[in-house]
Amino acid sequence: MDEDRTEREAEEAAIQALRPVHIDGHVVLRPAQESSRTVHAFLGYLRGQGLGCVPEPLGIAGDTETLGFIEGADGGDGWYHQHTETGLRSAARLLRRIHDASTGWVPPNDALWGSPPLPGDDLVFCHGDPGPWNFVWHDNEAAALIDWDFLHPAPRLDDVAYSLRWFAPARNDAHALDWHHFPEVPDRSARIVSFLEAYGPLPDFDVVEAIAARAEATMRHERALADRGIEPQRTWVEQGSLEAQADEVSWIRANGHLLR
Repeated sequence: MDEDRTEREAEEAAIQALRPVHIDGHVVLRPAQESSRTVHAFLGYLRGQGLGCVPEPLGIAGDTETLGFIEGADGGDGWYHQHTETGLRSAARLLRRIHDASTGWVPPNDALWGSPPLPGDDLVFCHGDPGPWNFVWHDNEAAALIDWDFLHPAPRLDDVAYSLRWFAPARNDAHALDWHHFPEVPDRSARIVSFLEAYGPLPDFDVVEAIAARAEATMRHERALADRGIEPQRTWVEQGSLEAQADEVSWIRANGHLLR
């Protein structure tokens, strides 16, 4: 466990160095993005609907945005909380609650999105990066969803497929053990069923193709951000992240029997 924690802290320190985030008492100070004003408007809307499970937007000054801090475990600690059935299902329910609440929001005319908008039916406003690290956890319960840099309008399956990749996980056995820190390789198919049951009704879709296609979309977006010199994506691409992700997409499609 100590070795796992050391690796996790090293990963988080590397990201922090590329895009520093500071916690000062009850506030979080983060580098502002082009889309930050749109994100703050969205978070303000959700908070106004009674959703305390997203950060309170406190303002943007220059190149820094300020948000309310939400107590709990996040980042690398999130992997451990979502191992349980309780944690897994609570994340799905929280994502559904936010998606459902988002449908009433009318974005500003000058809205800028952190990820490309996607057409389709049953559009919601998607988080874009709802992995275990971006949930805040209280005793194996997902309590909040933070880091909304990739907010964009899209069918809700866009977020669901992304989540399934990381919560199942739709990754090889070695990653399930050393990256996700499961004590043994989990039953991925059963975890997918649990997540989808807890999330609630969705249009029919092919689980394997949805996860693979969403991973490919993530790769395209990462490349686009890297080409613009945005961190940490620029460094990740230089370090070979796209090649590694292409291998993972191949694994997903070749091992669909583990996911259905």
